[in-house]
This record gives sequence, C-alpha cells and structure tokens, in this order.
Amino acid sequence: MIKILVVEDQAMVLGALSALIDLEADMSVVGTATNGLEALQRCESEDINVVISDIEMPEMTGLELAQALSKNQHPAKVIILTTFSRGGYVRRALDASVSAYLLKDAPASDLAKCIRLVLSGETIIAPELMRDAWQSGTNPLSVKEQKILAYALEGKSTEEIAKNLYLSQGTVRNYVHNCCQKLQTKNRVEAARQAKAKGWL
Repeated sequence: MIKILVVEDQAMVLGALSALIDLEADMSVVGTATNGLEALQRCESEDINVVISDIEMPEMTGLELAQALSKNQHPAKVIILTTFSRGGYVRRALDASVSAYLLKDAPASDLAKCIRLVLSGETIIAPELMRDAWQSGTNPLSVKEQKILAYALEGKSTEEIAKNLYLSQGTVRNYVHNCCQKLQTKNRVEAARQAKAKGWL
C-alpha cells in the first residue's frame, strides 16, 4: 500500500484530494496537513511514501518543505500540485529534488498515474510548466536579494529589513538598487512583485 500525506491549506481542496486518492486500491491517505511545517513534522514521525503538497501555504511553503525533506534525505517522493504556473517555481522545485509538478486542473487519473510513476523513479513535469520555466529564464537574484524583496513584498521598511537581516540600512538600499537594475524596475515594490510573479520568491 502506498502511504500518502496530503498538504493543503484549503479545507475543501484537502478533503477532495484525499477522497480521490483513497479511491485507488493501492493507495491510502495516512495523514493530512495544512502547512509545510506540520507536514515536515509528520514525515519525521510517520512512515510516508509520497507527499502531495500545494506551494503557497502559511508557516512553510511546499517548496520549502521539499527542500527540508531533501536536506534531511527523507525517502518520501514529493509531488507539487498547484494552481500557479510560474517558471521560477518549477526551477526551484527541481533544485529541491521534487519528483513531480502538476497543475490542479489536471485530470484526477493523471495524479494517480503520477504517484505510481514517481515511485518507480520517474520525474514528471507538466509540459506547459516546462515551457513557462524555459521562458522565465534563470533567476538573477542572489539569496540575500531574494530575502530582501520578500520582506519588501510584506511591506517592511528599510529599517525593519535591515534589522531582520542584521545589515545596515545603507547595505539594504544597495541590495535594493541592484535588484531594481537586474529586473529593470523603478522601485523595490515593483521589483518584488515582478520576482514573485516569476516564481523567484
């Protein structure tokens, strides 16, 4: 029996996914979680073969969950199931050793087939997502720049960003200037929104 953990912060979607998977004779949803942190804790304490996760969730995103599982060398295969077709997300997912990346509007039969394929060692990425990943290009932002823009997206001031990252305000302004130059934007909010839209944050 394939033991599956479903991670989704929307209760209706979580219930529907779990019900669909339980219809398969060789699969069983042994647990659910509403954020990545909760899912990580369950994976560390339970026998899980496959994690099916959304991306954008509170506490810890699906991509951060995949990165943590990969870093901990957890054997569970991770399938990202999301509504977001952002090229940067696909690249980050592959870097995090995600086994599959599918859109939520794919047929239910595709998900069951995908689960069996990833357990046999396959990597599955929806064709339209691969196209978006190719078109979005390589993420030009450094890790520090990504963190600064993520804080900017939350509406934090230069002073708050500097304090959170243990940097001087001048250094933060320099990073923001570099981000705007790389993304050809006028200000940090515009830069943050563009980076988010491409899946780089």
